[in-house]
Amino acid sequence: QVQLVESGGGLVQAGGSLRLSCAASGRTLSTAAMDWYRQAPGKEREFVATISWSGGSTSYADSVKGRFTISRDNAKNTVYLQMNNLKPEDTAIYYCHVRLLGRINYWGQGTQVTVSS
Repeated sequence: QVQLVESGGGLVQAGGSLRLSCAASGRTLSTAAMDWYRQAPGKEREFVATISWSGGSTSYADSVKGRFTISRDNAKNTVYLQMNNLKPEDTAIYYCHVRLLGRINYWGQGTQVTVSS
């Protein structure tokens, strides 16, 4: 069983920065790609960023490209999302995600990010 716990959310003004963390427990995830998703009120959950198991490959949604950076520390079993130049439209609950064995999805409980204009 895998547990994912996000932290680092909060209220920030437009143009500000936040760093989200996702700590995994239950098993090592050093061989798995990990992702961040977000869900705004009244909208479906959407992909934000992904990072390969080694950290050597990353990919981002167009809406956050150039502003967000995903990274990981396999020794700490933790993935991060550095969010800069935040915009009100970035307001959402941010979720950490990992898929194991190609079919088992694990999600964290989410952390709220609110960006005021």
